[in-house]
Amino acid sequence: MNNIIIDGIKISVPDNTTIMKAAEMAGVSIPTLCYHPDQAVKANCRVCVCEVEGDKLLQPACSHTVYDGMVVKTSSPKIIEARKTILELILANHPQDCLSCIRNENCELQSLAAEYMIRDNPFENRVRGLKKDLSTPALFRDHDKCIVCNRCVEVCSVTQTVHALGLEKRGNQALVVPSMGKELIESPCIMCGQCIHACPVGAIGEVEDIDRLLAAIADPETVVVTQIAPAVRLALGEEIGMPTGALPMEVFVAGLKHIGFDHVLHTNFTADLTIIEEGNELLGRLTNGGTLPMFTSCSPGWINFCETFYPDLLDNLSTCKSPQQMFGALVKTYWAERMGIPAEKIFSVSIMPCVAKKYECTRPEMNSSGYQDVDIVLTTREIGRLFRLSGIDFSKMAPAEFSPWMGEYSGAAVIFGATGGVMEAALRTVYEVVTKETLEDVNFTDVRGFAGIKEAEVDLKGTKVKVAIAHGLGNARKLMEQVRAGDSPYHFIEIMACPGGCVGGGGQPITKANEKRMERLDAIYIEDESMPIRKSHENEEVKAIYADFLKEPLGHRSHELLHTHYRDKGQKFL
Repeated sequence: MNNIIIDGIKISVPDNTTIMKAAEMAGVSIPTLCYHPDQAVKANCRVCVCEVEGDKLLQPACSHTVYDGMVVKTSSPKIIEARKTILELILANHPQDCLSCIRNENCELQSLAAEYMIRDNPFENRVRGLKKDLSTPALFRDHDKCIVCNRCVEVCSVTQTVHALGLEKRGNQALVVPSMGKELIESPCIMCGQCIHACPVGAIGEVEDIDRLLAAIADPETVVVTQIAPAVRLALGEEIGMPTGALPMEVFVAGLKHIGFDHVLHTNFTADLTIIEEGNELLGRLTNGGTLPMFTSCSPGWINFCETFYPDLLDNLSTCKSPQQMFGALVKTYWAERMGIPAEKIFSVSIMPCVAKKYECTRPEMNSSGYQDVDIVLTTREIGRLFRLSGIDFSKMAPAEFSPWMGEYSGAAVIFGATGGVMEAALRTVYEVVTKETLEDVNFTDVRGFAGIKEAEVDLKGTKVKVAIAHGLGNARKLMEQVRAGDSPYHFIEIMACPGGCVGGGGQPITKANEKRMERLDAIYIEDESMPIRKSHENEEVKAIYADFLKEPLGHRSHELLHTHYRDKGQKFL
């Protein structure tokens, strides 16, 4: 242990502890821009500089390790002046358009500028005047706002192993750019949006669709229908000043109706439906010699990854559409018919924790209803902005019910939002379908948690099914390489593109630490425990849609509306 003094506070810390970590243990906060708790140390912004007794130069707290007897000052006048100058130099090359920035009031640079009372910058403001990258339907990049912290590069290259972003040039000419030297759409970007969470400023953000929604609501001839993904409610509270998971679902529904949505339904309905289709597909492959292991197909970022980097394994993907796209196809067919509403009048909106969903709904194959199945996707952040725009006080909002048909769901659907949730939901149903026995304990705890790769084995009356779960595409790549090499022992593999699964999606409230994602995971299982029905095949509305419309799992109409095909995107990068 090393005995050190930080701002007069005596503390003992282990070897290899950085000043930043030691200060945190002592209850002292040190500002930074490039530091990220879940990434490697970069030490390139220098905002975290501090004084070490005996050193002539100021030292970066994020990378400088402690030694026994070290005396550190983190907030002397000299340090404050140094940090202020560093921030002024960064701001001198940064656009001064905070009021119109997507990260206004949620920007690390803006917060530090306010904290260090930067009023009149002595340095001339010189912005490069580079063109925004608006090439994708999901993400935009504003090159002028990039402070070259490299956090987005690391999450893309190390966590996700996509390598869609990289560093160009050096010194004050350095710039983060898409690989291939072109626009983002021409890079291997899979549009997961993890770079948004990594970015401390407004250099990367989601493409907003709020204006399109408001135009649809204003049109008296348009019937605006929405679906809510399971991970959205849990995190939405964070966006509107409430604790994680604190917003009641019925109050959430009331808020959406207040905004102007005509009908509020739930993606969880089609999550339950996905389990029926996907579970039967798995059983068919197991008994008829189909391609194994079968991969889940709920995460559009993961689908993009597989199409780009593993096109030779596309046959392993389940043909099931994601719950979002199943919902979109059904709302303009089955639901429209039930409600007596012409499909052409329906404006289908999904509220998602995911940025890649914005791309998914524009895929040309997602029009099996005869129209674009989902018209627009709003992220959790966007719906939070809408609620603030509408001036809603949720503490005074009376609860409201979901609209009829496609609003009922089980606990199995709720856990779709967590890594391992799709697998657990599938096992709850597959076990009962195969064994014809009631599953008394529905909790498959082996597939839960934040471990990057998890595995389990389930005995289905003599048939042993080995499963694996990966979240974050760096972990997925390890399983994919195993499958490609022919060494995979698994029958069924769940993959989610984002760390933590949908709870950590690119469209969720900005968080740069996995600690918050783990908090959301806990909340999602609490909700599952509270549900009266916890198995997808016990959903009465799912039973009704098969009896009245789909007829049978994997039948003709199911294949027409609920299943899809994939494309080899890897050729353009060869």
